[in-house]
Amino acid sequence: MPLDPHVRRLLAMMALGGAAPPGPEQRRQAQRLLARLAGTEALPVIAQAVTLPLPSGAREARLFTPLACRAPGPGIVFLHGGGLVAGDLDTHDAIGSRLAAASACRVLAVSYRLAPEHPFPAAIEDAVAAMHCVAAMARRLGIDPEHLAVAGESAGAGLAARLCQELRGTGPAIAAQLLLCPVLDLRCIAASHREFASGYLLDAATVRHDIEACGIAGLVDTPRVSPLLEPDLTGLPPARIHTAACDPFRDDGAAYAERLAQSGVPVVQSCHPGMIHFFYGLGRLVPAARPLLSQIAADFGALLRGDAALPAQSPMHDDQRRTS
Repeated sequence: MPLDPHVRRLLAMMALGGAAPPGPEQRRQAQRLLARLAGTEALPVIAQAVTLPLPSGAREARLFTPLACRAPGPGIVFLHGGGLVAGDLDTHDAIGSRLAAASACRVLAVSYRLAPEHPFPAAIEDAVAAMHCVAAMARRLGIDPEHLAVAGESAGAGLAARLCQELRGTGPAIAAQLLLCPVLDLRCIAASHREFASGYLLDAATVRHDIEACGIAGLVDTPRVSPLLEPDLTGLPPARIHTAACDPFRDDGAAYAERLAQSGVPVVQSCHPGMIHFFYGLGRLVPAARPLLSQIAADFGALLRGDAALPAQSPMHDDQRRTS
């Protein structure tokens, strides 16, 4: 599968720069640098700080409200990626803003405790607690609690998937889930993990260090760490799963979509050709990235609204694989 020319150039530049030791602080510095290089842009969205009172303590969140958004309306809780070691509201501000603008929905980006300072299960505990908290205060945020969804990217998408599993049947109800390059199986045994083990932004060495930092080396075969391994997927929210053709976790996303479909869950899985892990966050570095994220967000917003003007099952890419 040929790489997008701008992706190829980015990877070549990274290779020239050499590889930094993938420890937690280096991981965080790299995430911040990538966010700066990807850049920001002015969008018709208002961002405001929100504090969520979680059992683990007050957690920062950021509410993105499209200027044309009327309350109450659909809302999306967004969980950032970074291997549960890196990433924060600032590094993922551009993603949250574009999700809101293109979906025409309020997006609440939430922070959670990171490893190694807060090892597993701190992140998933915070994610579950945040969903309860947001549901309880939804109307104050301008969100219709009957149309509250969850989205995540990379490790945050893994949290989102597991969050849906853990809250199934117990509440709060989740209207839909959007998983971007989800990390769903940390056993890392699928063929794509071997095919893209190095040289494609996220490499196997970084994943191993993240696993060690989180203290989950002995738990990768459990559903709470690897949601793909959850034995029962019935009754989960409708899903939109987006993978990149040149991503170690590509095959896991496809496998999860297949299992969801077999369990009767409405799901559309799109594999974006020429793209790598975190393509949606590469901004000005990859000109195709922002339009792709806008298209992804618009489709998800239409799903939440039941908008007939943009069918939720509409094709999103020529090389899309769809399961429903």
